[in-house]
Amino acid sequence: MTPVAAAATAATQTHGFLSPTGVEIAFLLVGLVTFGAAIVTVTTKQLVHAALWLVVALGGLAVEYLLLTAEFIAWVQVLIYVGSVVVLLLFGLMLTRAPIGRSPDADSGNRWAALTVAVAAAAALVWVVVDAFRTTWVDLDGVPQGTTAVTGSILFQHWVLPFEALSVLLLAALVGAIVLSRRTTGAQDTHTRAQGTNTKAREGNR
Repeated sequence: MTPVAAAATAATQTHGFLSPTGVEIAFLLVGLVTFGAAIVTVTTKQLVHAALWLVVALGGLAVEYLLLTAEFIAWVQVLIYVGSVVVLLLFGLMLTRAPIGRSPDADSGNRWAALTVAVAAAAALVWVVVDAFRTTWVDLDGVPQGTTAVTGSILFQHWVLPFEALSVLLLAALVGAIVLSRRTTGAQDTHTRAQGTNTKAREGNR
């Protein structure tokens, strides 16, 4: 038996499943709050509320990373997702002049299809993660995996293309919001000019 496996076995024997630590309890509670916020995000019919609940869900993930001692990933989660993605969504809502209150149009009526796809995607993700890390042991005495050096090395050596694709996706979303807002403004201006012309024509007839 390797030293890492022996240490893990010893830790399991001294720390049972029915005697969780405070960190494990906090991890479970934050996970439940995050899961609840994610459910509300996809079920509410108010777009602004969905964006705000998304902040709660992404913030909960950042707390989970902190509890896993991955401080760098936690702050990246806050800066990029909470501070950039959600702000981008709110800008998109404002630029497209989306309704602030309850919006029945936000429900497409395909809830069962969406639920089926979500469950299938979640099952596939869990299976991939479990299959990939089933025999992987974390060396607790080695270099911490959540540090800036380790994360940057892995990110810019093996995940450069997805990282750049995410940047292009965010830029495309912002450009699309601007294009939609310009089309809406142009249509409203045309309608306003048409109303003004009709008003002048009625006044001239009088």
